[in-house]
Amino acid sequence: MANDLSLTALRKQIDDIDDRVLELLNQRARCAQQVAETKTAAGEADCFYRPEREIEVLRRMAENNPGPLGREAVIRFFRELMSECLALEKPLRVAFLGPEGTFSQQAAYKHFGHAVQATPLPAIDEIFRAVESGTCPYGVVPVENSTEGMIAHTLDSFVRSDLIIAGEVHLRIHHNLLCKQPAQMEAVTEVFSHQQSLGQCRNWLDRFLPNAKRSQVASNAEAARCAAEIPGAAAIAGEVAAAIYGLEILERNIEDEPDNTTRFLVIGSQPVGPTGHDKTSLLLSTRNDPGALYRVIEPFARLGISMTKIESRPSRRGMWDYFFFIDVEGHQADLALGQALAEVRAQVSTLKVLGSYPRALS
Repeated sequence: MANDLSLTALRKQIDDIDDRVLELLNQRARCAQQVAETKTAAGEADCFYRPEREIEVLRRMAENNPGPLGREAVIRFFRELMSECLALEKPLRVAFLGPEGTFSQQAAYKHFGHAVQATPLPAIDEIFRAVESGTCPYGVVPVENSTEGMIAHTLDSFVRSDLIIAGEVHLRIHHNLLCKQPAQMEAVTEVFSHQQSLGQCRNWLDRFLPNAKRSQVASNAEAARCAAEIPGAAAIAGEVAAAIYGLEILERNIEDEPDNTTRFLVIGSQPVGPTGHDKTSLLLSTRNDPGALYRVIEPFARLGISMTKIESRPSRRGMWDYFFFIDVEGHQADLALGQALAEVRAQVSTLKVLGSYPRALS
């Protein structure tokens, strides 16, 4: 009897807390609506989404979290709360590499929350065009995988586009083998997936499905659609795709590397202010002189700026002519990085700042 009374009291306490939480959530939402009204009155109706402000809130909540809720749970909760509040101000349309059920869609939701209008597009260059035209203020594109490296289509699109990077997302990738109905592994004669996913599961496929044909398609979601329609076919895709296309998971987590992670970039047209935890991406080409690349790197090292990535791509302007994609820590508005960029600009034939943006949260 005493236990029953104790449980009743605890449940009443939880109900009271829930009521207070609900009131506070709606109080925050009303404040968000007032922010929208203030911005509209000031002629800033196109500036409702501020990445630097959002990341500041998320970092503060994560740092102030006393537990027992974990850091990721707190970040996820407040991201969704801000997403819903932003939708009250002005629904945000975000393009991603479709169709429905791709890892790009998961990355878009991880960064913006589920209250955005997520718009699937069939190719990376179409995402760039949608953002350039203003059809979608932001887009989410994959740029590199920890196993398979850089994604050339995304890098090449930055060469042609004037869009800037407004953020980044790190998404832990779990690949599953999906099929239409429960089946034995021996019944699978063809495996569909994106080229990157096939590469990320190469060793597993060699071991367990060495005789199955491997067919590349535009996305893992498209692979799931093929598996749903073609007898004997399976797909490598995520759980979301399994639910959308009515497939069963034959084997889970078949990726070769346990820490398999894909980095996505958020592209837009509005610059992002400094947060104190930033990254800047550069596109440059050097003169074909001895020591040219050293002269590019030297200012960063001398001024204590960490370089986190350097990648080369053919420029298509002539044989053996390359662009370099470089990531450095800091914001272009920072004094040291601004000085380094000024020195580098004098040493190269092309320098394009692709954007300064907040570093990804876990």
